[in-house]
Amino acid sequence: MTVLKKPLVTEKVSELNEKGKYGFVVDKTANKVEIKRAVEKMYGVTVDKVATMRYQGKDKSRFTKSRVITGRAASFKKAIVTLAEGDVIDFYGSI
Repeated sequence: MTVLKKPLVTEKVSELNEKGKYGFVVDKTANKVEIKRAVEKMYGVTVDKVATMRYQGKDKSRFTKSRVITGRAASFKKAIVTLAEGDVIDFYGSI
């Protein structure tokens, strides 16, 4: 099981990056301790605090020539990780 699915790269999270906070989409069943260990292992940093939140999937509809197709986007769990003073995660280093 992989705990970290992908990093969040949005404008709101990019502003938090300047304050030492980073966002990740994580596994729905992962707890704060597992998320902390996964970030420390993957990026080699020290994590001070982890805040998690769960998001319900939104209803989506699409209009086609024959009919309206309705469905639902998947729900997900998000984690905001606060790093120790001086630690930085560089998502764009390999680009």
